[in-house]
Amino acid sequence: MTDTGHSGSYREAVERLRGAQKSSKGAPLYSLLVNRPLGRLLAAAAYQAHLTPNQVTVVSALFTYSGIVAIALAPVTWWSGLVICVLLVLGYALDSADGQLARLRGGGSLAGEWLDHVVDAGKIATLHVAVLIGFYRQGAEPVWLGVALGFLVFYVVHFFGMLLTELLTRLYWSTKATPKPSAAASSTVSLLKLPTDYGVLCLAFAAWGFVPVFRWLYLLLALAMAGYTLLVLVKWYREVSALR
Repeated sequence: MTDTGHSGSYREAVERLRGAQKSSKGAPLYSLLVNRPLGRLLAAAAYQAHLTPNQVTVVSALFTYSGIVAIALAPVTWWSGLVICVLLVLGYALDSADGQLARLRGGGSLAGEWLDHVVDAGKIATLHVAVLIGFYRQGAEPVWLGVALGFLVFYVVHFFGMLLTELLTRLYWSTKATPKPSAAASSTVSLLKLPTDYGVLCLAFAAWGFVPVFRWLYLLLALAMAGYTLLVLVKWYREVSALR
């Protein structure tokens, strides 16, 4: 049953959310240590404010896309980098908060999941286009524009591959009498995935005003995403191939 009431204090809501977390299996370290705890606090505040998960998703999009517009159009200074970083970090935390709020209220909806993923898809595509525009406005060499395009390609492929693998796996196990086997969480996997975490990319924009520093950070993150995507695509293909 969906919980539409809002009884209890903010502290009680936070405590209830501690017991309503998603599995930590395979989650990047930033998500585990920063984004989910911050999202938990924001979800409890949204619960007290009588917001719905979809409304939190919209607020998340406002923060995120404001940061993306700033990447493309704002002056390249140390303070603009901090503003961009804060906007993106809060947008990402609210992206976690909408799901946590849904669980606190007793469950989400298919429409809410659809909205969340559409916002995420737009975020992934437009963020790197904004970086490309920002590089162009800075008079960057063509190679840096190519880095932004390459980052975009691998990020989109990774996101689509992840969603499709989860969907096919979910559909397969929904036809079985036995539940899907669960794998143990691995702190090593969480640590290795850290450079590919969107949250780390958000933090990197704090260096946006320090142009050479940001460009090399961005290049390292792009290479990490490319390498990880190539490896995980092989893993996902084997997992889907085993669903017979």
